[in-house]
Amino acid sequence: MPAPVIQARAGFTDAYRSAIGDAFIASRDHVDELTITVKRDALVEACRVARDKFGYQQLMEIAGVDYPERPERFEVNYHLLSVTENHRIRIKVTTDEDTPVPSVTSLWPVAGWLEREVFDLYGVGFAGNADLRRILTDYGFEGYPLRKDFPQTGYVELRYSEAEKRVVYEPVQLPQDFRNFDFLMPWEGPEYRLPGDEKTVGQAPGAPSPAPAPSAPPKAEAKKPAAKKKAPAKPRAKKS
Repeated sequence: MPAPVIQARAGFTDAYRSAIGDAFIASRDHVDELTITVKRDALVEACRVARDKFGYQQLMEIAGVDYPERPERFEVNYHLLSVTENHRIRIKVTTDEDTPVPSVTSLWPVAGWLEREVFDLYGVGFAGNADLRRILTDYGFEGYPLRKDFPQTGYVELRYSEAEKRVVYEPVQLPQDFRNFDFLMPWEGPEYRLPGDEKTVGQAPGAPSPAPAPSAPPKAEAKKPAAKKKAPAKPRAKKS
């Protein structure tokens, strides 16, 4: 069954571009998904126009993307849904590690948590968010795990200490045996020998077997059951 198709809104891009004026940077319609890039400082007004004038009532998601080779390495994408028009758009801004993005919590209160997710995973700041704390990673987590330059192993690892009865943080050491691969199969000549490998060593014709066959254990003789003792007969009572 094919996926539902979202019909394009005829003339929407031009009308929206005229409505936001100089805030418009570019637009792209790819695989039936419309992305509009706007200036970072004009983000709140661009979202307000999309909500109030074009009927995009719901903020569905805020997603970050990292391109380390760019001067403004982060893209912040706002996914909007119009329930009345059955249409979705994506409004995008770019920023760097030091410049915060204006918060849209004044338009959609749910943006508070969504902005915290982007901050937690990418380190993007949001000016105007009154509760910009980590939300997905643990307390004291170092770094931002969805940045492209973040090591896949992380910086610290945690474990439960029986001695201290709490979770402790330690530098990553990767002590797992599963990380020491020899890339050899048992039949490709590893240094160890498995049980049964001696059978693969060739023997000269008529050579004695390296391991003599075990002799059969002696058969145990079946014991005859002991004869039952007869109980002594009871004396009969004499008749008077």
